[in-house]
Amino acid sequence: MLSDCHMHTEFSLDCEASPRAMIESAIAKGLDAVCITDHEDKDYVSEGNQWTFDVGQYFARMREMQKEYGERISVRIGVEIGLQPHLGEYYQSYVRQKPFDFVIGSVHLIKTRDPYYREFFEGRRDRDAYEETFAETYENIQKVNDFDVLGHLDYVTRYGKHQAEEYSYAGFADIIDQILKYLIEHGKGIELNTAGLKYGLPYAHPHTDVLKRYRKMGGEILTIGSDAHKPEHVAYDFQKVPEILESCGFRYYTEFVGRKPVFRKI
Repeated sequence: MLSDCHMHTEFSLDCEASPRAMIESAIAKGLDAVCITDHEDKDYVSEGNQWTFDVGQYFARMREMQKEYGERISVRIGVEIGLQPHLGEYYQSYVRQKPFDFVIGSVHLIKTRDPYYREFFEGRRDRDAYEETFAETYENIQKVNDFDVLGHLDYVTRYGKHQAEEYSYAGFADIIDQILKYLIEHGKGIELNTAGLKYGLPYAHPHTDVLKRYRKMGGEILTIGSDAHKPEHVAYDFQKVPEILESCGFRYYTEFVGRKPVFRKI
């Protein structure tokens, strides 16, 4: 893959890397393009800090990077918005403030709780936590319309007490199919997020069986991202991506420019 469409910089609360460091890493790894997608997680407060950033400063810095690196790599400007059911109007206004190239919609909070923290799983089976997450995801995508792809669909399985042991597409087929069907019918895609491999899962997000089902249902929009928060994780395990995609029936992957999908041959 020649582009990484999901990465973070110091504009995200959980990242300390400069945009320059992330871009230089991408160039060193032979990428033709990157899309920086920092976190805008409205109404998520962690240790007194909001998971949001100043969009004006963000665009000013990214425009500088585009000018500086324009002859070496295509730098696109994106955002990863944190989906919650009550934020539809907020994000509708937010993404229209600036000319984003790409908007990822991701679910980080399940009824205000982040699966990253162990207490989300306390007192119940992983399976029950996963079921709740998929149900909330389905509600979110119906309430928030202003995104291009759904990020890391089975993100929650990174943090389960037993990770993949209580997870399979077949075990959650009904609700996952509803999610995929809704996305396809509304012209939205999903991403292949290689951070799953980084977290020790035997699959990138989402599971290959979910990718196969998405393709079988007619899904075509599929971006590729590392979800990197450090320069060394840019394009993480991208050498595995072509085989994964081809085994799931894909011949193309997608990039976004000016919120429009561009299809690239694998």
